[in-house]
Amino acid sequence: MGSKGIFIAATGQHVGKTTTCLGLVSGLRKRRKHVGFLKPIGQEHIEIETGIHVDKDVLLFKDHFGLEEKEEVMSPVLFPRGFTRDYLDGKVQEEELKERIEASFREITKNNGFVVVEGTGHVGVGSIANFSNARVASLLGLEMLIVASGGLGSSFDAIAVNKALCDAYGVKIAGVILNRVLDDKREMILTYMEKALKRWNIPIVGCIPFDPFLSKPTMQDFESLFKATLLSGEDHHMRHFRHTRLVATSLKNYRELILPNQLIITPANREDIILATLTKHWDVKIANPDNDLEVGMILTGDTPPRQTILEALKKANIPMLYAPVGSYKAMEMITSYTVKIRKEDKEKIAEAVELVEAHINFDQLLPAS
Repeated sequence: MGSKGIFIAATGQHVGKTTTCLGLVSGLRKRRKHVGFLKPIGQEHIEIETGIHVDKDVLLFKDHFGLEEKEEVMSPVLFPRGFTRDYLDGKVQEEELKERIEASFREITKNNGFVVVEGTGHVGVGSIANFSNARVASLLGLEMLIVASGGLGSSFDAIAVNKALCDAYGVKIAGVILNRVLDDKREMILTYMEKALKRWNIPIVGCIPFDPFLSKPTMQDFESLFKATLLSGEDHHMRHFRHTRLVATSLKNYRELILPNQLIITPANREDIILATLTKHWDVKIANPDNDLEVGMILTGDTPPRQTILEALKKANIPMLYAPVGSYKAMEMITSYTVKIRKEDKEKIAEAVELVEAHINFDQLLPAS
């Protein structure tokens, strides 16, 4: 790996690149005195207090690691909605974008010595504007780590496709990190993926196990998904759930299966289900005031919950939002939702860092350190 930094790309969307970068930066900071972070091209951006827009991952890394560089330095270029049309219409100056990326890299390198550069999606993302991840890595003179899903045949095929563009730009692939590898497949995948990659002399530098917790949405995620706000339990935006239950059963059957840390999806007019949940909540509290059932509720249907129900949920401090869709539609939306780590989700960040850091071979990655 080069002395200035490393470029991190993935074989596709939702492979776990940002999660991997969290553990990578954490581990590198324990082995190198100063490690910076750069997201040269961002797509999902947020407006900050100064009024500028920056990539959301930059805010996550700056907040968690206490990075000193300004947000706009770590996020020099954004591809907002309509950007590609503006580029093709000649409204965007390519040379200016190139200079901004290179200037940011120089500044962060000067202050840190080593920089983790996170790409956007797979190696070819940004090609329409001539700023693919492969080209950006080439501009910065960096080798690349590729994060791939923890399979074998399809994962290798995806690596091969991404490698082809790296080859076109003269970018060396320093290693592959396999993510979300199932425990019962780990030994087989490592054995055969190493054999497959040997033809290119590319090592596997990480094999990260699947952790279902990292894919669990929080109540804040559900607020984004349903474009709604919590109507009660506002203290628990970051609550996660071990179980998700769509309730379309009798009250008797439901009472027998009220579990701790469960997300309950039910129509807002099923007040019997809501009241049974409240009863269970208070039973737990009465038995031990320090305990909490730790449930959450998504109430559905054409009619929102009545005020008396809302007040009861507020008193119990149970996080609840109302989504004006059918229960089965709500469940379908939740099932297809892809969780992204938020800077406010400290529990998930801590678990991601610990998991990834423990499964990357830093001695192999930094042989000269």
